[in-house]
Amino acid sequence: MSDPLIPVRAGSAKHDGSAKRDGDAKRTSDTQRSGNAQCRGNAQRGVVAAAVMLVAILLIECVAFNLPFWRTLGASTDSASVANALGAGLMRRTDGMLTVVDPTRAYMDVKADGTSRYARVDASQPSVIAAAADNATTNPKLRTAFTLRADGDGHVGRMQLVSTGTARSLYLRVDAQSTIRVWIVEAKGTVVPLDAVRANVKVPFHVEPLRLAGMAAIALLAAAWRPGSRLWSIRLNPASRRQRLALALLLTPAAIYTIWSIVLHIRGAWPLVFHAPGSYTYDFDQYAHAADALLHGHAWLDLPVPDEFASASNPYDPAVRDRLLTEGVTPIYWDYAFLNDRWYSYFGVLPALLLFAPYQAIASAAAGRPLMLPTGAAMLALLFGVLVFGVLLTIRLVHRLAPHASLAAASMAVATLLLGSNAGYLWFRMNFYSVPFAASMLLTFLGLWLWLGAERTAKAGGIMQRHLWRANDRSETALSLPHLAAGALCIAANAGCRPTFATAALLGIPLFWRHIRALFADLAARRMSYRHACVPIAAVLAPAALVVMPLLAYNAVRFGSPTDFGSDYQITVTDMTRFRQPLANLPATIGYYLLLPLRVTDSFPWLGVNPTPLTTWGFAEPLVGGLFILFPMLLPAVALAAPRLRRRIAAPTRRMLVAALALAAALLLFDAYEAGLGWRYMTDFGWLIALAAMPAIVALGDGAERVGDSRHASMPADTTFGAHPQGARLRRLLGRSVLMMLLAATLIIGFLSAFVIGRQDAMINNDPQLFFSVRSWFIL
Repeated sequence: MSDPLIPVRAGSAKHDGSAKRDGDAKRTSDTQRSGNAQCRGNAQRGVVAAAVMLVAILLIECVAFNLPFWRTLGASTDSASVANALGAGLMRRTDGMLTVVDPTRAYMDVKADGTSRYARVDASQPSVIAAAADNATTNPKLRTAFTLRADGDGHVGRMQLVSTGTARSLYLRVDAQSTIRVWIVEAKGTVVPLDAVRANVKVPFHVEPLRLAGMAAIALLAAAWRPGSRLWSIRLNPASRRQRLALALLLTPAAIYTIWSIVLHIRGAWPLVFHAPGSYTYDFDQYAHAADALLHGHAWLDLPVPDEFASASNPYDPAVRDRLLTEGVTPIYWDYAFLNDRWYSYFGVLPALLLFAPYQAIASAAAGRPLMLPTGAAMLALLFGVLVFGVLLTIRLVHRLAPHASLAAASMAVATLLLGSNAGYLWFRMNFYSVPFAASMLLTFLGLWLWLGAERTAKAGGIMQRHLWRANDRSETALSLPHLAAGALCIAANAGCRPTFATAALLGIPLFWRHIRALFADLAARRMSYRHACVPIAAVLAPAALVVMPLLAYNAVRFGSPTDFGSDYQITVTDMTRFRQPLANLPATIGYYLLLPLRVTDSFPWLGVNPTPLTTWGFAEPLVGGLFILFPMLLPAVALAAPRLRRRIAAPTRRMLVAALALAAALLLFDAYEAGLGWRYMTDFGWLIALAAMPAIVALGDGAERVGDSRHASMPADTTFGAHPQGARLRRLLGRSVLMMLLAATLIIGFLSAFVIGRQDAMINNDPQLFFSVRSWFIL
């Protein structure tokens, strides 16, 4: 009997099927409309947010950074205020510039009427400055950047560095109702190109494109990494065409900047050789000279050797060299290796072989005259490679750590590797000292990226099957022999750049441990032939030998031993053939490397070089801070010690990251003992600590449950930030906020460190216009 509540009629099954299809179609249509509405809502909110950010940036630029303009709208600009009274400590030269004859009375007085809080110093005409600068013999103490102090009505003002090349830096803030006294705070005999001081001035309105670009970048990073950003709800998918295209678009500006800068470096190239009478010769084209030697078929550099220097009893003794320099013996090249009456470069030769020599051969043939590749151009190319393969390595590692990691967490991990690896220091100091570090970092990132992609499923057929190796038929995974070989070739090539990076080969042992263990187990049980076992070993050792053996032979030709890289023969601050770092310095050096605190100052950039006293003399480069102080984003690496986090990481990756931390500690100890204290040496181990920090970064950003292997692979990605239980939401909010603060601190410290006075290659000396331009943003 039929149910009386359900009418039965002929063809009901057909009609029910049609109704079901109609209902499914309606639900699909509703879902599409809902999705389209949500997309339109997200787009509208995005446009509104972008508009708000744009308005905020314009307000900050036009109001906050141009506050002096608004404050001086009512300034009288009294032309009579240019009449200055010179103190007895200043003497006006015939060309109009001033000479300090008595620093205790080196001042200029000017009348003020209180209508402006700013004064302006008028620099001499550029033609006058250029003429004086060309005549360095009669003007050895000419300063185009000098220190002033503006006092108002007897009240002592603050010191201020000014530069004649940056107009904005020539404005001095001073509150005065009647008299302004500007002191020239320089030593006796200093010549300053200063015509006059003007009071009652208006500060012009100024829009700075670089500042606008910086604020836009900060706004974009804040939008991308804020706790509620949509990037936290998008899963990282390396196979996604859309994400690959987005990555290519993000890297395009860096590629354009690199190409443009390389062209500028090549067009403006000139020999970087500097010599002053009675001093060393500083030649920064060391790699170009090494390339020239290779093209001419010999290992020594074609540089002149003075007979007096070659016949000296001990040319490595600084006292002997100082005597020769005093006697006028020249050239004696600083930081070149000297042996058997020849000059050599003790830096890794591979960049000279792969970059400098090909350029020199092609460009010289095309131009009909000798041409050298500028070191800065080579550095730009290498650092772009570091950027690309650093990003790819991080993506591959994060995907192994957490198959459902978010794009936000992955991008933070990328920033951690690029910042924590000390690449910013290499970009700042683009000279030959940085070349081997940049080249090795590129090769290491590329090699590890290849090795992390070497493991494949054992189901491939055809040609792919011939390129795979697995221990036995029961193995579910196999190894790609081309990936193994190419990775080994890249990592072994570090022997020709920065040999310390070659120790990254040790990370292959924990990474491929289960395959190594299976290989020896099957050999012991006679389930595998020796021929089959030798295949992966040969895939690793043969490419390594292919690059290492010629490098060892090159060392033997130069210095008589395959393992002698020539660093003991360098002409530097001490006799390196006898010097060894004192063991008493070791604890302090390690402490400085890791935890040297910041030294805060009261003037831009508000950071200074921090003293690093040692028990006895040892090499110590001026530092702003230790590794964990300069790069707070590396601090999450300590979480790898937590058993709960380690248990969630798949065994091969866990072993590799633990080995990375151990290797970082070993390299830290090695550098502290062998090289001393150097900012660039942080590059040897900083990237290893950055790799170890990635599990904690994913755990803080996405939640600890996201870190793991296939046991968690079915867990869906976040859809919205608020879709989690209250406790999980709070943990994510806290974790993401911590990550943002660590990244912000790293970026701020890195930015300010670039302007620190007293560091090597300080910006105030190398690019004073940029230094004073940025400084003027904050001091007015």
